Amino acid sequence: MKNSLRNLVALATAFSLAAVVGISARTAANAQTRQEPAAPQASAPAKATDAPPGNAKNGRAVYTKAGCYECHGREGQGGAGTGPKLGPAPIPYGAFVFQVRAPRDQMPPYTSKVLSDAELADIYAFVQAAPLPPKVDSNPLLK
Repeated sequence: MKNSLRNLVALATAFSLAAVVGISARTAANAQTRQEPAAPQASAPAKATDAPPGNAKNGRAVYTKAGCYECHGREGQGGAGTGPKLGPAPIPYGAFVFQVRAPRDQMPPYTSKVLSDAELADIYAFVQAAPLPPKVDSNPLLK
C-alpha cells in the first residue's frame, strides 16, 4: 500500500514537472517511477541574446560532425518530417540546452560527454548566424 501511494505521488509529480518544463509526460513518468535522476535543468537565461559567446564557424563543423544536419538540414532549416527548424531565430538558449541534453520525442540526448558546453554554445552561434529569408515583398514574382 505504501509503495502504491509513493508511485502515485511520483506519477503526479512527473506529470506536473512535464507541464512546467515542457517534456512529455511519459518521459517524466518513466524517469520518476524508475527513480532515475531528473532531467538536467538548464539554468541558462531566457533570451537568445543572453547565450554564451560561441564561434559560428566552429559551430557549423560541430553541427555537421554530431550529425545534427541529418534531421535539421544543413543550415538548420528543418527536415521534411524529421527535425524542426532551428534558425535563423532559434529558441532561447536555456530551452535549446534543455532540448539537446534531455530531448522530447525522437531526438537522442546529447549529454556533456557527447557535446561539451562550449560546443553547444558554438552550435547555437551557428544557428543564430543563419541569415533571415528575404521578405515576401522583395520578390516581384510574389506581388
